[in-house]
Amino acid sequence: MTLLHLFEQGDLVSRLVVLLLLAMSISSWVVILWKGWLLRRASADVARSTAAFWQAPSVAEAGSRVAAFDRSALVLPLIDASRALQAAAGGTLAASGDRAQQLTRVLRDALHAVLHKLQFGQVLLATVGSTAPFVGLLGTVWGIYHALTAISQAGQISIDKIAGPVGEALIMTAAGLAVAIPAVLAYNVLGRLIGRIEADLEGFARDLRELLAGHLPAIEED
Repeated sequence: MTLLHLFEQGDLVSRLVVLLLLAMSISSWVVILWKGWLLRRASADVARSTAAFWQAPSVAEAGSRVAAFDRSALVLPLIDASRALQAAAGGTLAASGDRAQQLTRVLRDALHAVLHKLQFGQVLLATVGSTAPFVGLLGTVWGIYHALTAISQAGQISIDKIAGPVGEALIMTAAGLAVAIPAVLAYNVLGRLIGRIEADLEGFARDLRELLAGHLPAIEED
């Protein structure tokens, strides 16, 4: 009894469960591999980009230096947002109020956009990790139902009548766990990496805000 045999010999419900588990497994592994590569590169990019920023003589030159290291575009949006503050249209709520408050707002918005990029795919992993065992359980219940139906039709318990449906049920249970466990582990591991990068970006945004808050006229002249 294999998943391929189960798909070929099963009914509509069994085939739907197999296809759903297969889709969940493929999608979660795509996210795991992609995010693993992205976060590994992003962790190095953030460290090198922030170091390049603080070694630059000015904010204008810091942007060009950071662009050479920020392949993941995580640090540069914060710098661009602070420099774009001067382009805010006059007479609007966005351009009203204290300039330090405006700087805080644009940095917060840019930071939220960057963090949203980092968090992308985490919901899928959490969903797969929490629902895949229940999808497998559905196949298990359906296999047990087939076993009981075979017993009732045969009028007596026979191993050849129940071996197939019970094997189907066991395979569904194992398949659900095989899909869920990597997704849960990846969600936890990637979540810790994301948390570290978020802390670095939030710290940089706070330092950048403190640096530029007292030099807004100079920024506007640039």
